[in-house]
Order: sequence, then C-alpha cells, then structure tokens
Amino acid sequence: MYLGKIIMGLMLICMSQAVMATAWEKVTQPSSGDSSSIGSYANGCLAGGEDLPLQGDGYQVIRSERGRYYGHSEMIVFLQQLMKQSQQLKIGNVLVGDIAMPRGGRFSSGHASHQTGLDADIWLRIPEKPLSQQELKTVAALPMVDVNNYQIIEKNWSSKQAQLIQLAASDDRVARIFVHPVIKQQLCKTEWKQRDWLSKVRPWFGHYYHFHVRLNCPEGSTTCEPQTPPPAGDGCGTELASWAPNYKAPVTTKPISDVKPKPKPVKVLPPMCAMVLKS
Repeated sequence: MYLGKIIMGLMLICMSQAVMATAWEKVTQPSSGDSSSIGSYANGCLAGGEDLPLQGDGYQVIRSERGRYYGHSEMIVFLQQLMKQSQQLKIGNVLVGDIAMPRGGRFSSGHASHQTGLDADIWLRIPEKPLSQQELKTVAALPMVDVNNYQIIEKNWSSKQAQLIQLAASDDRVARIFVHPVIKQQLCKTEWKQRDWLSKVRPWFGHYYHFHVRLNCPEGSTTCEPQTPPPAGDGCGTELASWAPNYKAPVTTKPISDVKPKPKPVKVLPPMCAMVLKS
C-alpha cells in the first residue's frame, strides 16, 4: 500500500512536469537554415540552431541529456575558440552548461534568458582532466562564494577561474558576462595589465558557481534585439559596492507623487518565433 502511494506520487510529479513544460521544451531538433537570433535575450527564439559537440579541445558539455547545448552558429564558434585558447594556456578541462534549447524560446523554469542562442553558462569548477560519462551526469557545482558571509571561498578560487573569465570578456563578440558580485569584487582586486574588459563583467546574484556569457547580436542581424552597452568604467566602485548586504545608500528626498507605477507589459514573442516553432 505504501509503495503504491510512492509510485502514484512519482507519476503525479512526472505528469505535472510534462504539463508545465513549454512548447519550446518539447522540441528536440533545431529548425533548418542559417542561424538567426530572433527577438531579445529574454524574449525570443533561435532559428537554424547548431549543436555544440559534447566534447572537444579543452571542454566537455555537462548534463547533455537536458538538450540545452544548441546555440547560434556564432556562439558555437566562440565557445570552441575560447576552449581551445584555455587549453593552450593550460587552464584545465572547462565544463559548459546550458546554452539554449534546439529552437531557443522560453523555459518553464531555470532561465529567463538563454532564448536566442547567444547566452551560455560556463562552470567555474575546472577539472584537470576530462570527466567520465557518468561523472558528466552527476558532477556537482563548486561554489566560489560563501553567500551567507559575502566572501570568496579561497580554497576553490584560483587564477585559473580569473583567467578564464578575463579571456572570455576580452573577446569583442562578448556583450556581457554575469558573475556573483563577490566574484566581480575579486576580479577588481586583481592586478591586470589591461582593465577595459572588466566593464563587461556585471554583478548578478546567483552566479556563484558559474559565469554567464552573453554575445552581441551578430553583425548584420536584423532580427536580434541588442542590449544597451554596459556603463563606462570598470564597474569596480560605488556600483559594485551597492550590491553588498551592508551597503547604505545615500539618503535622498523624493517629491511625493500620487502617480501609480504602470504595470509591466506582458511579453509577447516576436511573430517570427511562431514560424520557427512550427517549421
């Protein structure tokens, strides 16, 4: 009787997950044609997506069973070139996480962006040698930040992680890189010959065990909505300090207003995405 209840419970969980899945999560193959990112990073889709080979020079794709290793052709080339460079610098075996689903689009959970094939997650756990197939499915994330105490975990962080982020951010194709504010703080404290790339490294909570690379819209693209460039400077001053839990913002007085804030508009996917989904 007890076993029967457990089985029934598992079946209900599986059924609820299937119901919650978006239409994009049910697609297993990319559409045909050249790669095209449509819409914005957090409200769009991917036509002509390409898959990143699950293993290559200097990298491996983790949890490939989730089918999130597709991207715009420019992202696939970028990742392969980045990993080849990291291998040449003897950084280690880099683990690539989620890029996008076969045709991009919305996730039921886990990501707000990663919809156009121009975003990718790269883990900060860097093994010295390739993992086995079983290890790729079960490997755990390695936190770089003690979130509760808002400080770097010295035994996990090294120059390899810093060098890999710097290598990615220095590429002209990269628009932004998201990391936990403490990781950004650590990068700011490091002495670099050139610091221009630090402006692309943006603090964002949640990114304490991986960094999120976002590419610019490909050159000549007419269907991709670009993001506003990051502010000037290296972002290591007041802006970064404002993320700290003990930060006290300057007291300012604002005029009283009776105007109610407008509700956020409902996101509507670009019409072209309907064609991508059905093709």
